[in-house]
Amino acid sequence: MSFLYPENVFAEARFGGWNRWTKNDNKEEYVSVLNQISENLMKGKANDVKTLVEQAIAAGEKPKDILNKGLLAGMSVIGERFKKNEVYVPEVLIAARAMKAGMAILQPKLASAGVQPVGTAVIGTVKGDLHDIGKNLVGMMLEGAGFKVVDMGIDVDAQKFVNGARDNKAQVIGVSALLTTTMTNMKAVVDAVKASDLAGKTKVMIGGAPVTQAFSDEIKADGYAPDAASAADLAKKLIGKK
Repeated sequence: MSFLYPENVFAEARFGGWNRWTKNDNKEEYVSVLNQISENLMKGKANDVKTLVEQAIAAGEKPKDILNKGLLAGMSVIGERFKKNEVYVPEVLIAARAMKAGMAILQPKLASAGVQPVGTAVIGTVKGDLHDIGKNLVGMMLEGAGFKVVDMGIDVDAQKFVNGARDNKAQVIGVSALLTTTMTNMKAVVDAVKASDLAGKTKVMIGGAPVTQAFSDEIKADGYAPDAASAADLAKKLIGKK
């Protein structure tokens, strides 16, 4: 979003100037603090996002709107651009850092207002695999989609996934693998969930460099995602959220 200064700015200085009107080709457009939060998040400007969230709270914006129309809106755009290879891992990381800066300010307000996450996801790298970059990206994208994320870490066995999902009342388990020698352990996770009291309630999705849709079908996982942004979309679909 570009702003035209100074002649085309014709209001206002309220709340330190974060509410702004701009005029472009004779079209008036309101640029709210929520838009600015989203834009600065996409640019990875953590300090600016933090300040704008504070201003939005002070101005009386609803915590839910700050979350959905500001922070999550920005991460959603980053996710779409990531899927299209328009941005890469470094851009995702700095955008996620900016979101965390805003969430640190917003979280108490969300709790007070009774705003709930869209769901809870337990994630981890499968037993025998010590790689975590892909898992971490998935966690960031899930948070950016409104999930509460519980990261079980690396080298996670099937029972630990089950226990983590049960303890946190998770609707989704996300299992990652980078090595072809460890991806076979994903079946143990799927089987353990289906054999537990989580069967029919907690969905298992899988992903990672060597993983394919065909393998997901073979082990009867509930879903497969080829990248982190797609994983966030899949998780929402699995729990019936748009």
